[in-house]
Amino acid sequence: MDIEQINTELATKTPIEIVQWALIHGQSPIVTTNFRPYESAILHLVTKVDPAIKVIWCDTGYNTSSTYKHAAELMESLALNIQLYIPKQTAAHRDVVLGIPQVDDPKHSLFTEQVKLEPFKRAMAAHQPDVWFTNLRKGQTAFRNSIGIVSRSADGVLKISPFYHFSDKDLDQYLKEHNLPNEFNYFDPTKQLDTRECGLHN
Repeated sequence: MDIEQINTELATKTPIEIVQWALIHGQSPIVTTNFRPYESAILHLVTKVDPAIKVIWCDTGYNTSSTYKHAAELMESLALNIQLYIPKQTAAHRDVVLGIPQVDDPKHSLFTEQVKLEPFKRAMAAHQPDVWFTNLRKGQTAFRNSIGIVSRSADGVLKISPFYHFSDKDLDQYLKEHNLPNEFNYFDPTKQLDTRECGLHN
């Protein structure tokens, strides 16, 4: 599969056409979410085509009350097939023995491994997906500027970003058209900066 050629072909397709194309090329698709801003768009889009798709949520345990309420609302309104993965240690325990290290602290990599990477690896091992839908978009980080609509994860999973070329304004319009909520009171302790990758995608 020539990823560069596929990206060229899909560049003129709508997000829903991209999802339909991807589902033809996979037997075990998933969509991942953290219920951050604009996640309702990708969840609505993908479940519109495949209502039973597995929705992988690796909950760090550090989400805001607003984010948890937002997640509950979307789970109900979109009837999400949530597959929940959480760290092996509670946030309360970790707060005592490790806390939330700053990104320049050597302990931050251990923190990220515990709250995000290990649960994610566990989820991927359990479900063995061949197609992975994400809401990555051009302009978010330097790495994301380089991947295109279709890319491959480090372990070879076909990664699909249907809204890759959408701006915030474009997504605002999508949410308005479909009467979807958004969530901006979001906190990711592994990133701390919007332009920083946490390790799942790079």
